[in-house]
Amino acid sequence: MSKIFLDVTPLKVSPAFRRLWLGNSLSSIGTQMTIMTVSLQVYAQTSSSFSVGLLGIFTVVPLVIAGLYGGAVADAHDRRQVALYSTLVLWIVSVLLAAGAWIGISNVWWLYILMAVHSGASGINQPTRGAIIPQLVGTKLLPSANSLNMLTFSIAMMLGPVLGGLLVANYGYQWTYTIDAVTFAASVWSVYRLPSMPSQLESAVRGLKSVKEGFAYLATQPDIRMTFIIDLVAMILAAPRVLLPALAAVALGGGETTVGLLMAAVAIGAMIVGLFSGMLNGIRHQGRAVFVGVCVWGLSMSGLGLAAFAALQHGGAEQESYLWLGLALLSMLIAGIADSVSAIFRTTILQSAAPDHMRGRLQGVFIVVVAGGPHIGGLLAGASSAVIGESWTLIVGGLLCVLVAALLMRWQPSFWAYDATRIREVK
Repeated sequence: MSKIFLDVTPLKVSPAFRRLWLGNSLSSIGTQMTIMTVSLQVYAQTSSSFSVGLLGIFTVVPLVIAGLYGGAVADAHDRRQVALYSTLVLWIVSVLLAAGAWIGISNVWWLYILMAVHSGASGINQPTRGAIIPQLVGTKLLPSANSLNMLTFSIAMMLGPVLGGLLVANYGYQWTYTIDAVTFAASVWSVYRLPSMPSQLESAVRGLKSVKEGFAYLATQPDIRMTFIIDLVAMILAAPRVLLPALAAVALGGGETTVGLLMAAVAIGAMIVGLFSGMLNGIRHQGRAVFVGVCVWGLSMSGLGLAAFAALQHGGAEQESYLWLGLALLSMLIAGIADSVSAIFRTTILQSAAPDHMRGRLQGVFIVVVAGGPHIGGLLAGASSAVIGESWTLIVGGLLCVLVAALLMRWQPSFWAYDATRIREVK
């Protein structure tokens, strides 16, 4: 049974990882609550969707910049200290958001600036935490540890926004931000309890030169590089997020409720993978698992497009409308499963194949890819939908995703042949 269900071995053998995971579990839900709450507060103060959209600029730009530089910082300094200081900044931002709500600060720039600081600190914190995990659990338990983290993330993505909306509606912004500040203290405590993790570099290279050194190393590692490239293919060619409001309004019906259900289906799919992730531990050819995950993601996006197209063509009766909505939800559920499997093994390959002194910088690149890819995909999907419509954008984009992924495997056969049992840390 343990080979089927979630493997909790990392929690048993590593008290430091257990504390980190528990602290992150609490703080992740609070962070997702805050993201939703800030969006609601910006709209309440401005009555402008454009003002809410500006939050994206104030969060993505600092995350990309700090992600690249933050990984270099993590490699050059004691990772416990880097994680602790960046976590403290995140906690202070949570406290300031709560204090501003209690005091009654109504200037929207207060929220923009705090979220920019929060995003910048996350850009340092996330790659540092990613680089820490192999030191806590070892390379053999990385799939299990990453599955545990994926489970936490999916639950936070599903519960956080819902709890944020409910708390704001019933108790106001003050108490919602306060709850986040209190729960985030658990994350500070868990990082504080980590052992010292000094830099493995004999002579630390700092600044932009360190970032360039990370990219130079990445250029020599085709398998690690492929984890970024194939993820970009999926996010750029088969990006559904910006199309969901139009699909819900025009084809599937239900408006905002349908959009919420579709996004929840993705989170549920990821949670299913987490709960049954014990089955993933025996997979040796992890590159193939990433490839299959990306292909299933692309086919799922095509399935979503087909469901929307069918709804437009034949969706007259209420029973038929439920059928097409059901197929759309099934497609998103499968997409969540596929994306989670791909993410687990992409992260595992990155963490296990990279030497310790490079992990921070490569994790920083990973953060940039995850943050920037969906925005590029959103722009492309929006432009394509203006020409061929939302349904065909998903159908064609999903099939192109599969085709390009297959071409990448032909171009880089070593990724297809990647065998986790033969990989050893590069010293």
